[in-house]
Amino acid sequence: MTVTTMLGLAALPRLAAQCRPAVPPGDVRPGILHLGLGAFHRAHQAVYTETAVAAAGGDWGIVGVAPRSRDVLDRLRAQDRLYSVLTLGDGGDHARAVGILSGLAHAAGDPYGVLAAIADPGIRIVSLTVTEKAYRLGPDGRLLLDDELRAQLTGAAPPVSVPALLARGLLARRAAGGAPLTVLCCDNLQSNGPRIRGLVEQALEVAGAGLGPDVAFPATMVDRIVPATSADHVRRAAAALGVGDRVPVVAEPFHQWVIEDRFPGGRPDWAAAGAILTTDVAPWETLKLRALNSVHSACAYLGALAGREMISDALELPGMGVLLRRFLAEDIAPSVTPPPGVTVTGYGETVLNRFANRELGHRTHQVAMDGTQKLPHRLLGTIADRRRAGAVPVWAALVLAGWMRFARGYADDGAALPLDDPLAGRIRAALAGQPDTPRGLVDALLGVHEVFPAELAADAALRTELIRWSGELARHGAAATVAAAAR
Repeated sequence: MTVTTMLGLAALPRLAAQCRPAVPPGDVRPGILHLGLGAFHRAHQAVYTETAVAAAGGDWGIVGVAPRSRDVLDRLRAQDRLYSVLTLGDGGDHARAVGILSGLAHAAGDPYGVLAAIADPGIRIVSLTVTEKAYRLGPDGRLLLDDELRAQLTGAAPPVSVPALLARGLLARRAAGGAPLTVLCCDNLQSNGPRIRGLVEQALEVAGAGLGPDVAFPATMVDRIVPATSADHVRRAAAALGVGDRVPVVAEPFHQWVIEDRFPGGRPDWAAAGAILTTDVAPWETLKLRALNSVHSACAYLGALAGREMISDALELPGMGVLLRRFLAEDIAPSVTPPPGVTVTGYGETVLNRFANRELGHRTHQVAMDGTQKLPHRLLGTIADRRRAGAVPVWAALVLAGWMRFARGYADDGAALPLDDPLAGRIRAALAGQPDTPRGLVDALLGVHEVFPAELAADAALRTELIRWSGELARHGAAATVAAAAR
């Protein structure tokens, strides 16, 4: 299919009714400023917000701010701020244009314009989806201050970083009258609301000010798989939409948003769009980390060892489905108190169905990255809780042994595996100091104290189980071990 017409206001009449924006572009005044124009925001919060406005009204247009790169920003401007979401699932491709963006800005090019927008009383929510690195937080949750950031916070340099934009934006808002504001972090950070509040308080302290009473920092939990957009996706989006799109985003059908309901300046009726408004996000966050993210890691490490390229391929290993269901029921479920009306096993079935979607293109090596940062939150909490309860978490130990084998750098067929991890040097040094045996492997990696707390490193029962599984993986390989474990 050759497409010559590109998405924009003039092209909207050419779109089928189901492909048009849910609200007329330009009809909604801005009420949200969002830092980060990446694919996840455009496939998640922007879609929820447009759907909420279509259902319940309100001036909740989004001013999208690109922190550094202008690429997406310029493509959106060329399309009158319109873009499409291509949903990939078993029912075929579906694309819909989104028109909730009511403005665009570039933080690096016009930081003072962004400060003015934050100070505008019409903006009642500042939301964020930026990289974790952009928050400039250390492992202890403290702001990583250097001379450059200090200059930005004190006014000696333009405020181009996220901490400076937030802190000086709040100061500008206070000077303009101090209308209530919500700062809404939508990144996958544990306890993201309190963490960002701490960041802003530290930044304001450097700037010589304190946090006012009318600023809230609710916690959120977000979930939707949003793969990188490929050239094939661009072609398929155009075919499904009927016009070309320079900047489509791709997403799975599933989406979830859990939000702590604290908004002193008001909010869109996100519940009308399917979001869950609650007083406590923590049970949802724990459920996702332990019953989704840990299952993702299990597929990644065991699948990579078995030579499987995609997560969906790993799920097709004989016995993998049985093993993961046992992992969910016997190790994870006893360690999690799920939200009311939700079961761990039921949630887990949804997870397995989502991961089986080949269209998502999740590679085992990609999911396996940064294991030392992910495992403490995804897996080690489950193991620690089960050990305190006097149980040996058999399946969680197999997953952890899979990571240990992966960290050696070789798949079962001898192919190299990438150790893309911030502690890669520490891991290699630990492995070099022990023999390449199941016992040596476990002793070496349990000794990496940056990952394993003392109670787990010294746990004899856990160590024995890890050595057993490491031996099975060494002798038989991941595919045979998974098949045998599932019998």
